Amino acid sequence: MNVIHDEDDLRFYGEVEGDEAELTYTYPDDKVMDFDHTFVPIQARGKGLADQLVKAGLDFAKDKGYQIIPSCPVVAAYVKRHPEYGDLVDNG
Repeated sequence: MNVIHDEDDLRFYGEVEGDEAELTYTYPDDKVMDFDHTFVPIQARGKGLADQLVKAGLDFAKDKGYQIIPSCPVVAAYVKRHPEYGDLVDNG
């Protein structure tokens, strides 16, 4: 899946089997991204697409020097499995 970052709509998304998978976020503070929702169409689940979206979002945050809030359980689980992103989590 090709992940596209739509900064105007505050989401990362990709086209999948005629539908869209997406990871949405907000900016609750300067330099803080709150990843709040991940969606993958039912027919495309179990193929690692959510991980692709989350990785793209976390890589963007890391590149920009942002902290993250993993409000979405999918994002929180990904960060737990990939400790290299642990330093991005906003503990404040």
